[in-house]
Amino acid sequence: MIGIVDYGMGNLHSVSKALERLDIPYFLSDQTDELEKADGLILPGVGAFRDGASILKETGLSIFLSNWAKEGKPLLGICLGMQLLFEESEEHGLTAGLGLLPGRVERFSGKDEAGNLYKVPHMGWNKLMFQKPDHLLLKNVEEGHVYFVHSYVVKTDDTDVLLATSEYGRVVPAVVGRDNVLGTQFHPEKSSSVGMSILKNYVAFVERGAVARG
Repeated sequence: MIGIVDYGMGNLHSVSKALERLDIPYFLSDQTDELEKADGLILPGVGAFRDGASILKETGLSIFLSNWAKEGKPLLGICLGMQLLFEESEEHGLTAGLGLLPGRVERFSGKDEAGNLYKVPHMGWNKLMFQKPDHLLLKNVEEGHVYFVHSYVVKTDDTDVLLATSEYGRVVPAVVGRDNVLGTQFHPEKSSSVGMSILKNYVAFVERGAVARG
């Protein structure tokens, strides 16, 4: 059973519909005692990092999610949800994230290394490039195009957490992960067969973990 964390900033409808299409049992909740019953969690997100981090902190969800991850339970962040997994963001002033993955979220500069200008936000379809094609989240997934909408991007010096990247004026961490903590900067639920395959793989990852935990 997948629990979708409802903290008022998520793309709940599209994520829910994607799980329904895959015939995957799920529930929505903002209550930690209910979310605790899930086998794996999805942290969606649309909006500003500071707002999302504040809500998670005020509701106690930040502590819950940190403990959940430390216990080795599966967690998938999507878009803003992925960014919140990292240490901090500069959006609207420096704000601490969950600190489950190493890195900082910063705004696209709008200019690449050669001085060429590009539009911000990064919005539309862009190609994935696998860094760890053998990772379970990418099993049997093609290096196809996925759908992005974001003005801020993760910067990390720890390339070990990069499972797949894209290019938009710079390297864009597109799929990230370490152990049980995973994330996608793009919206898998809006990314056709590639995104649906990644969601399906996440559920398989969750199910495998649930069996292992007994």
